[in-house]
Amino acid sequence: RQCYQILMKWLLGEAGCCGGVLDKQHLTRGPAHVHKRLKRGWIWKQLFVPEEDPTPRVIGQLKSDYDREGAGEVFAIDEFTGEIRTLRKLDREEKAFYILQAEAINRLSEEPVEPQSEFIIKVQDINDNVPQFQNEPYVSSIPEMSPVGTTVMQVTATDADDPMYGNNAKLIYSILQGSIIVTSWPNMDREAREEYLVVVQVKDILSDVNDNGPIFQHHLYTFAVAEDAAVGTTVGRIMALDGDAGINARMTYSLEDDLEESTTFIIRTDPQTQEGVLLLAKPLDYETKRRYVMAAEAVNEHVDLRFLPLDEFSDRTTLKVVVEDVDEPPVFPQQTYEWKIPESAAPGTVLGSVSARDTDIVDSPVRYAIDRRSDGAKAFRVDPNNGTVSVVKALDREDADWHNVTVTATETMRLHLSSSVLVFIKVLDVNDNAPRLARDYQPFICEGTQLIQLLSAVDPDEPSEGHHFYFTMVPEKHINPNFTIRDNQGNSAL
Repeated sequence: RQCYQILMKWLLGEAGCCGGVLDKQHLTRGPAHVHKRLKRGWIWKQLFVPEEDPTPRVIGQLKSDYDREGAGEVFAIDEFTGEIRTLRKLDREEKAFYILQAEAINRLSEEPVEPQSEFIIKVQDINDNVPQFQNEPYVSSIPEMSPVGTTVMQVTATDADDPMYGNNAKLIYSILQGSIIVTSWPNMDREAREEYLVVVQVKDILSDVNDNGPIFQHHLYTFAVAEDAAVGTTVGRIMALDGDAGINARMTYSLEDDLEESTTFIIRTDPQTQEGVLLLAKPLDYETKRRYVMAAEAVNEHVDLRFLPLDEFSDRTTLKVVVEDVDEPPVFPQQTYEWKIPESAAPGTVLGSVSARDTDIVDSPVRYAIDRRSDGAKAFRVDPNNGTVSVVKALDREDADWHNVTVTATETMRLHLSSSVLVFIKVLDVNDNAPRLARDYQPFICEGTQLIQLLSAVDPDEPSEGHHFYFTMVPEKHINPNFTIRDNQGNSAL
């Protein structure tokens, strides 16, 4: 099998000129066996490489049927893919472009398999030079009484950056101190003032590159938040400084994953200020957890590995959130209570007990009372100390079969906060009512009639349906022998 290498030559010297060949290297491997040469050609284009880039990187690729590695101090070519790489930082102001020659050589015969090809690698400018004034300090004279608008002098600065690439060499002049150069004072008088000192500044328009990562100014940020703060409350703000501008200074903040803290809080980036805004994501409880500690990270949105390694485009800091105690009202363990009691219960009968406790660290004693607006406020009472609810007067299911009682629990210390719970009381039926005729019957009879009146009865006790009544004449009463009653066995009689 025939193997080949690529021989790379570069011509160094002043930018834009061709110099001599500085390096030539090729390797010979394998048995001395030569195949017939086939005509081939290079596929190449103009290549560019940024100046001051310390990272070895691919800048282009040569394509030929037979590629081997060429070597040098500035560029190298991959023997298999034809990718050309930089080996060190380049300075466009020292050399603006390189003219390289490449050829494919048969490693066995050391004969070229195709003609040499020449291509150019241009060094792409970055704004890495400051403008410089020429021939400073500038001294000029002007006749007194010169009219307004007279030109005093012209100052000139130069910038070594490429004027044809962006705004790297575009200069802006301004006066930092002293009077303006174009005379602005009418009737300038030498006897009043003989000389003026003017400081002029020149600066170029920088095209920012992302050569700075975010840096927190503090290793620890501490915030405080009340335990009753609503979800979504802003707990605090943090900010990592970035020396870049615009898109290169944008960053995203995040909290450490897989911790209770990172689910209790969230952090978002303020697009206007580039601050990290820490927000409450879950309710807090001072009595359960009083402090949260978590790690926060700021990462550049746009990373340029030409100027910094990946780990320098982020920074971490620690956040500590202290939960502040808030006096809270007593808490009932149940949302509602429901009890049953027979309507025959005597006054003083206990139905049950409610309980509430102060969850604050002080644990204030609690006192109980029945809200006077409750419909059963007069029928029941609650022990103020232990929450026991009892009957204070006779109950009648036929008057009210349910009572809704509101019991309040109030702290005896601090702010005397209170909370309430609803107690539902069902009055159970007792057969304490006798049946009675459904209405006051006043029958009349016509001559020759046998059936006088159909009778029925009612009972206010339960069940409202299913009662069984028996009808008879009252034996001890004087009964007219001409009348009698017949029980129909169906809760009615004739």
